[in-house]
Amino acid sequence: MHISSLPSSYGIGTFGKEAYDFVDFLSESKMKIWQILPLNLTSFGDSPYQSPSNYGFNYYFIDLDILRSKGLLELEDYSDIDFGSNPKRVDYKKLFDERIKVLKKAFSNFTYTDDFKSFLRNNVNARDFSFFMTMKELNNFAPWSQWRGLTNSYSLELENKIIAENKLTFEFYMWTQYEFLNEYFALKRYANSKDVLIMGDIPIYLAYDSVECYKYPYMFQMDEKHNPTNVAGCPPDCFSVDGQLWGNPLYNWEYFKKTNYKWWNERILNALKLYDLLRIDHFRGFSAYYSIPFKDKTARNGKWVKGPGFDLFKDKLDYPIIAEDLGYIDDDFRDLMKKTNYPGMKIVTQGVLDLNKDNEWRPSNYTYNYFSYTSTHDSETTLQFLDNLSLKDFELALEVIKEECELLNVPFIDTLDKKELTLKLVELNIASKSKVAMTPIQDLIPLGKEARMNFPSTLSTDNWSFRLTKDEFLKNKLRIRDFLKKNVEKYRTN
Repeated sequence: MHISSLPSSYGIGTFGKEAYDFVDFLSESKMKIWQILPLNLTSFGDSPYQSPSNYGFNYYFIDLDILRSKGLLELEDYSDIDFGSNPKRVDYKKLFDERIKVLKKAFSNFTYTDDFKSFLRNNVNARDFSFFMTMKELNNFAPWSQWRGLTNSYSLELENKIIAENKLTFEFYMWTQYEFLNEYFALKRYANSKDVLIMGDIPIYLAYDSVECYKYPYMFQMDEKHNPTNVAGCPPDCFSVDGQLWGNPLYNWEYFKKTNYKWWNERILNALKLYDLLRIDHFRGFSAYYSIPFKDKTARNGKWVKGPGFDLFKDKLDYPIIAEDLGYIDDDFRDLMKKTNYPGMKIVTQGVLDLNKDNEWRPSNYTYNYFSYTSTHDSETTLQFLDNLSLKDFELALEVIKEECELLNVPFIDTLDKKELTLKLVELNIASKSKVAMTPIQDLIPLGKEARMNFPSTLSTDNWSFRLTKDEFLKNKLRIRDFLKKNVEKYRTN
């Protein structure tokens, strides 16, 4: 359940009361981990995996009621603003148009404390983000590659000049990061006090329109004009004849190796200060990454290029890292997973259309070192998966699910409808031998296509915008709590 999807009266989930209520629900349900998506500020496409800064946190998650409790806002400052009329969808355009205005109003009422003054002086990562956002605001939020004059080429002299001439704007963005971190860590402390761990996520790649690409172009595969020479994606497969063209600039791994991976070491350590557990997205990209010529319109002409591999992780073997190991797998990547011994991922629905009892995606075959999922933010919800099956495949899935229930001693009746079958797959996942059984909130209600979080390689207002309404949560809360408690006690007591 990402922060953005939490119930909220003001357009998007926040670190406010509903987040604390969700922690209480997790604790009462005997859940031990709350997994969220990257906390980065979203940009074009609304994806937390395409952010203007690795260290730039999403100030939309700052709770307006908390700001009011601190004396920084009055209720009338925000209660009647249209942050989005659909309680089931985040309207990022309206948030972009309206949220900053409210936050700037709160900042105008903020009295600088010694703690904030220290933050201003010492937080280099927040400084990079705040300088970049100040520059974007001065350029009508256009991508840095479209800025006019000398500003599209970074220099320290330019940075100091911009900050000096736009001190209030720069310090506003610094305050958003300060307030974000204060609210987030208060929530995390509460979750930990309830025996709930926070599992976070870092994207492997950064956006081209980011402070890192603007200020540190030598970290990426770019030409002398700071245009990418090669970009990221995935090769063609049975799902896409053209492959996936993500467009993120690829890293200059030779540079990182020369610096003993200093930036990556700091990135991972900083993430582990935020989270109790860390999922690293597209982990196979460290073994070998798919490189596509920059000007290509599809991923067809890409090629696999060897990445840093174990060399990057050899001193991080005791870190609480989960490797997202989905997608194309080869022997080199299997070797990397074996050497790191990080838990990988399994998805239950990947195994229900194969009668082969030895299929590694069937829950009865999961081994301990996995985090297993009913679905993920990038896949169909489980109910949507079942709804989309042909009659023939649905009958096959029923046969496999029934067989899996027998193998894992999970009760099964033949009269289950698709919503009940979704919950049966959740139960199968919990009954498996994986280290952690994880399920999205959508699969517990359960919800179908209307609640899918992301449709990869597409741009749409349906992407990343799912919200759970308060009524829907409250209506299902006790039933879900009892369902989870019963199954944890039955299958996960040891």
